[in-house]
Amino acid sequence: MSTDTRAMPFQMDIRVYYEDTDAGGVVYYANYLKFFERARTEWLRQLGINQSELAAREHRIFVVKDVELHYRKPARLDDLLALRSAVTRVGPASIRFRQSAMCGGELLCESNIQVCCVDVDTLRPTPFSTELRTLLEKAKN
Repeated sequence: MSTDTRAMPFQMDIRVYYEDTDAGGVVYYANYLKFFERARTEWLRQLGINQSELAAREHRIFVVKDVELHYRKPARLDDLLALRSAVTRVGPASIRFRQSAMCGGELLCESNIQVCCVDVDTLRPTPFSTELRTLLEKAKN
């Protein structure tokens, strides 16, 4: 794992494709969850955390426990969205993220998402390793 935490708050751009929209060309509401998942995964990857390796080496995986979304404006086909992610809290076995989707400087959707660390076999909460917890604490805003 890397100790580079300069990525927080993390931003990633994503284009809205036809498959992301409904018949009216507006992003289907549930797709924001996919966008935010991708942003969290890429943030972890930038920190040097590969989730497949974490599962194999430490028998830990991340699962979403709680989601709160607020929709402000619609995103549309071909929009370029800026997805922003920030860690707001690190617990013994969980991380809380604040994430937003922006387009042209306008807030479209914002969220608070809690992700828990669980044992890969039992799916029961398990504490972060010391190394992982230290890395996540450094990345917290």
